[in-house]
Amino acid sequence: MRIHTYEKLWLVAAFLLIVGFIATITYGSVGLGIQMIDDSEETLSPDDINDDERFGEPRVEQVGENEYEAYVVAQTFIFQPDPIEIPANSRVTFYVTSRDVIHGFDVVGTNTNTMVIPGEVSKMTVEFDEPDEYGIVCNEYCGDFHHTMEGQLNVVPEDEFDMTELEVEADDEVELGDEATVTITVENGALDDLETTATFEIGDQTVEEDITVPGQDSEEVTVTVDSTELGEGDHDWTVTVDDYEESGTLTVAEDLESEDEDGADGGDGSETDEDAEAGNDNE
Repeated sequence: MRIHTYEKLWLVAAFLLIVGFIATITYGSVGLGIQMIDDSEETLSPDDINDDERFGEPRVEQVGENEYEAYVVAQTFIFQPDPIEIPANSRVTFYVTSRDVIHGFDVVGTNTNTMVIPGEVSKMTVEFDEPDEYGIVCNEYCGDFHHTMEGQLNVVPEDEFDMTELEVEADDEVELGDEATVTITVENGALDDLETTATFEIGDQTVEEDITVPGQDSEEVTVTVDSTELGEGDHDWTVTVDDYEESGTLTVAEDLESEDEDGADGGDGSETDEDAEAGNDNE
């Protein structure tokens, strides 16, 4: 059978088009490092989200070398956490659930896009090679302010990514002669141990404590301050751990009980106008 030259060209073009379609689909599903929604995830009632060990505190968690999991909660009209921060050259699995109605989770500029249904957990795995910033939008109508439901995904350079958290509990006031207590808690969300230094400054005093925090654990140190060395008055303090800082004010008073009693009486113990009027009425 003789095939005309133009027919041969159309056959070749059609064949190349089919190959192109197959290559595009393969690249979109494999080359970009994206795994689409997995229906094997367990269900999760919206009423149980706060008590769930994964979603009770939406966060990013390291699970292996260059491997992370992001637990995201969608609700009208926000995403938690926001922003989501991950390092470049990492593989991230997103677990997304809804607290109320159906939402969408679309990382703009990527193939990360899923419907988020109350009672279910959507799962997607994505690879991010280069530092960049991506917007997150809800692309399923969820209410009057659906158009405002946005979030942010920041892919930062590896040397700028940090999973350290600092929490400080300190006395607000102390009686002159007593010791003030400051408790410093450093949480390490990474797998590797964290070696750092906590620096506490108040007045002209500086206390430094070296801390080693095991991977995915926390360490607590307590610093005490002699109020006599500070003297009466308000004293600003600062706690610094790497790039994290917390600050506050410690009040040192000679006699806290007397101050409390004076405050209850109106400040100076004298009779107020309201007290006088009440006395006259009783007479």
